[in-house]
Amino acid sequence: MRLLRSTDLALRVLMRLAVAGDSRPTTRDVAAAMDVPYTHAAKVVAELQHRGLLTARRGRGGGLSLTEEGRGASVGALVRSFEGEDDVVECEGGSSVAPCPLRSDCRLRGALRRAQEAFFASLDPITVADIAADPTGPLLLGIPRAR
Repeated sequence: MRLLRSTDLALRVLMRLAVAGDSRPTTRDVAAAMDVPYTHAAKVVAELQHRGLLTARRGRGGGLSLTEEGRGASVGALVRSFEGEDDVVECEGGSSVAPCPLRSDCRLRGALRRAQEAFFASLDPITVADIAADPTGPLLLGIPRAR
């Protein structure tokens, strides 16, 4: 399974903020450190703020910080919410794809759905704090700012 770029970035932003201590990086700082476009980082940060996982303050002394809810957030729940509950394969068809002729009696769809859920479930007990713990934390702090 491959994660969407926004899911990956959301997890990395939360991990970085989990080890930030008293520093409050800005969205621009995070975008530069993660080497992603500012606009992409800003959308992800806005979504994480909307979910109550981080706070963002503007102006002097502002920046991003992780909330307690963000620190304890389940990685599985985060991945599930960013990725959505769509099937791994498109069996029903779409605007440009015809429905699969096997969809009524195919076992593949169910097997893939169970595998997808097992993937999410394996991440459920892991929190943002867990994935930012040592030895990852010092590595996150050592990421040089891209120029």
